[in-house]
Amino acid sequence: MNIILLSGGSGQRLWPLSNGVRSKQFIKIFQNEGGKPESMLTRVYRQIISADPEASVTVATSKKQVSSIINQLGDRVNICVEPCRRDTFPAICLAAAYLHDEQGVAEDSAVVICPVDPYVEDSYFEALKELGRMAEEGNADLSLLGIEPTYPSEKYGYIIPVSEDRVSRVNTFKEKPDAAAAEKYIAEGALWNGGVFAFRLGYLLQRAHELISFTDYRDLYARYADLEKISFDYAVAEREKEIQVLRYNGGWKDLGTWNTFAEAMEEPSLGRVILNETCENTNVVNELNIPILCMGCRNMVVAASSDGILVTDKEQSSYIKPFVEQMEQQVMYAEKSWGSFTVLDVQEDSLTIKIVLLPGHKLYYHSHDHRDEIWTVMSGRGRAVIDGAEQAVVPGDVISMPAGCRHMVSADTELKIIEVQLGENITVEDKHKYPL
Repeated sequence: MNIILLSGGSGQRLWPLSNGVRSKQFIKIFQNEGGKPESMLTRVYRQIISADPEASVTVATSKKQVSSIINQLGDRVNICVEPCRRDTFPAICLAAAYLHDEQGVAEDSAVVICPVDPYVEDSYFEALKELGRMAEEGNADLSLLGIEPTYPSEKYGYIIPVSEDRVSRVNTFKEKPDAAAAEKYIAEGALWNGGVFAFRLGYLLQRAHELISFTDYRDLYARYADLEKISFDYAVAEREKEIQVLRYNGGWKDLGTWNTFAEAMEEPSLGRVILNETCENTNVVNELNIPILCMGCRNMVVAASSDGILVTDKEQSSYIKPFVEQMEQQVMYAEKSWGSFTVLDVQEDSLTIKIVLLPGHKLYYHSHDHRDEIWTVMSGRGRAVIDGAEQAVVPGDVISMPAGCRHMVSADTELKIIEVQLGENITVEDKHKYPL
């Protein structure tokens, strides 16, 4: 099975756990079978491999999410990077060209597209395998997975099938309706459109070439910024005549808001949290190393991270996005391919950061023009290179690097460092990289 996971998100709807770098699919809020924390991304990948150990998984994503994907999945997946955001049709075309031209996937192979962040039962991935087989059989150019609706939602588009058979031709699509229209659609046998579909790779490439002028993956990548922003549903699905839908009636949730996200939490709280006996239907997530005490809270969500603190009624949590858009704040926590960083303190002329460097990883050999830096090694062992001179680093070491000094550090074991940046103009752009 060739599966393309669409990984997007602005990082606003689940603020403060999500931010511009850490979208909701990277938040480690679940537990795997061994009791260890896992994110939506790692959960979905685990479920795919459980259903099909030979599955080839490609994540279609933006540049800013690549480090988080590598941090959580390493080299177990392929990554197709969008140079910029151009909605789902260009993203899927780029990923299809990547599979064909860079990975050598044959045109008659089935490809399944699905979001990276559904909260679903394992039966969902068995349905994806069936969807892939339907695409291979070629009875329709496009095969969709339709979710049996459990209530008249205004958040989803609807697929109207021709019949109530498990596999049916599609009559039409309906955009996100109001509640009354949703009830009408459901009465007519409509299904939620969960953004899951399958096709033969050659079919999609043909449709891509009909709508976009390009020769191959690399040419499409180079032209990507000039492409029209358009969804796959509008560009392809709603105009396709040979289209079928597979009904799915297993557990499925779109965890797009704090309210639905809280429903998927296995425990009412995570982190250092105390909920007294008067709390009802309240969920708390605390990523800070300080306690949170809740008393008499009802139907609430409380979330705390380095990026901020949220206290909200669950119903109101759906309206968070415009308020987060008004906030001007740098990213305070991010996972990177080499580890992670947490901003501890921001002053007018200084910045203090905690760096966690994973074993076998390193920071680039680099320098800064406008700031001095001081490293204090908290734990772990590794080595540093300061202006070409190599030295071992151990807990308690303090290394000072004035502006212009070339420096890097690598980790033999997990290495935790407190980095203090001093200067009048501290920016991420102030960096020069060098070979070593």
